Amino acid sequence: MLRTSPSRIGARRTWKNMIRIMRYQLLTAMLWLGGANVVQAQTPLVQTPPVLELFTSQGCSSCPAADAIFKTYAARDDIIALSMSVDYWDYLGWKDTLASPKFSKRQRAYAKTRADGQVYTPQAIVNGRDHVVGSSKSEIEAALKVNAARPRAVSMSAFLDKGTVTIEIAQSSDAGTESTIWLAVVQAEAQIDVKAGENRGRKLTYYNVVRDIVPAGMWSGPATSIRQPASALATGTNQRFAVILQQGSGGPIVAAAWANPISN
Repeated sequence: MLRTSPSRIGARRTWKNMIRIMRYQLLTAMLWLGGANVVQAQTPLVQTPPVLELFTSQGCSSCPAADAIFKTYAARDDIIALSMSVDYWDYLGWKDTLASPKFSKRQRAYAKTRADGQVYTPQAIVNGRDHVVGSSKSEIEAALKVNAARPRAVSMSAFLDKGTVTIEIAQSSDAGTESTIWLAVVQAEAQIDVKAGENRGRKLTYYNVVRDIVPAGMWSGPATSIRQPASALATGTNQRFAVILQQGSGGPIVAAAWANPISN
């Protein structure tokens, strides 16, 4: 029977320990790399501009104050501020020249989703979630602050190049409910001489006026690219395009972007 000397036994044990340590280090490295890949596979939280929608009317005596406050938000780059004129006050004696049944329908869809029935002017809605009185800047600021604390996991960009609006949405594992990709045509400013109704004799100015809003597609998680000819959307000069990714019908807005022109 062969015997091994104590010195050789110690050397063998030392070598085995070294092998165990090397295997442990290798396994740890593999697990770390695997974990890193899992983290990378998850959709990172991204910052997206909040969307502030003001539902207003030329036939509403309470709205000019809200329109004036809204001007400050329309001038900001970190907010997508959109003014939408509704048509349900037209019976008061003045037909709103900027109104569309689409905007009234959109406002009612919000109320239906919230299940509170709150449809009024001036009404400000932030990210399709919270509604406040549009003439109260403090309430608007509070709603913006609440929504800023809700990070979103959908990355979307848009740009205008050679007469084409391009929308790019990255793949996301947190898509949730199927979302509509809305494309809004926005006029920078509009001045209206109101000749009848509650604002008779007043010259009112509106900012970031939505002239039309159309669905450009649907999205449920995969990487998506959509192209739309600007000429088929624009209704006049001095207009730009806003893109809104919104869950369901009147649900939360999960991403938004201006389609800014590319400098050649």
